[in-house]
Amino acid sequence: MEADYDVIILGAGAAGLAAGLYTTRAMMKTLILESIGPGGQLLITDEIENYPGFTNGVKGQELAQIMDQQTARFGAETEYAEVEGVDDLDKPLKVVHTYDRDYTTGRLIIATGGAHNKLGNPGEDRFAGKGVSYCAVCDGNFFRGEDVVVVGGGDSALDEAHYLSGIVKSVTIIHRRDELRATKVLQDRAFANPKMKFLWSHMVEEFTGNEVLEAARVKNLKTDEIYDYPTAAAFIYVGFHPNTEYLKGKLAMDPLGHIETDIHMRTKIPGVYACGDARADSTRQLGAAVGDGITAALSAYHDHAA
Repeated sequence: MEADYDVIILGAGAAGLAAGLYTTRAMMKTLILESIGPGGQLLITDEIENYPGFTNGVKGQELAQIMDQQTARFGAETEYAEVEGVDDLDKPLKVVHTYDRDYTTGRLIIATGGAHNKLGNPGEDRFAGKGVSYCAVCDGNFFRGEDVVVVGGGDSALDEAHYLSGIVKSVTIIHRRDELRATKVLQDRAFANPKMKFLWSHMVEEFTGNEVLEAARVKNLKTDEIYDYPTAAAFIYVGFHPNTEYLKGKLAMDPLGHIETDIHMRTKIPGVYACGDARADSTRQLGAAVGDGITAALSAYHDHAA
């Protein structure tokens, strides 16, 4: 029985689109399965300044559109469907299940990326979309001229806080430590920004309000004082987890669910590859994701041609 596709790529983020560009140019019949839209994390990133080739930076959504159009130009097919599972990974015909139908392929590239972690606090789900957000680019404009908070102290938190500072009245960074984890250039930018404030050694205990978010209930970890910090919105950046739940028990993973690969993006199962944020030891950088996708595609091509 002949496979529907030479290669199926799960995910149309930077890694998946890069992989699709290379597999199609190698004349492999390629299907990209994506649940939301092309771009992945690019869609919720405002300014990208550290991707080579753009002297003055580039908007995440603009770059996503360029990459998608380039991949499509060489003949990659894209279907928008949620992947519900995979089977027969160790067989010549690997099966991918979606809600609408099943697909078969000889090679499978997993580029499903990841998603932001939640705090898990009372009020977080209640006020989701009503003040609690995980995407400053998506929701920042709703709070123009307001005071908002950003929870977290890494690169994503500071990058999004900087974006918000161009829209809102003020941004308060709430961080459970007394120093930031972000890279120095982002820290320097934050400390120099007059619209940014810092609540050091604090954690959010609860989100409160009536119809919409009105305050973050915070705890001072050094004094144990608990009080309400008024805010119109809370943007949460406290980590990231891979979108690999549907693969548990089918592939070797690290304790957090990242897929283990070698330097060629090959998993321990022949014909199955992983790249980008879904794989173990990813640096979670755009350029690295693109490189991962290219490497996975080249491995798939060489294995296919062997």
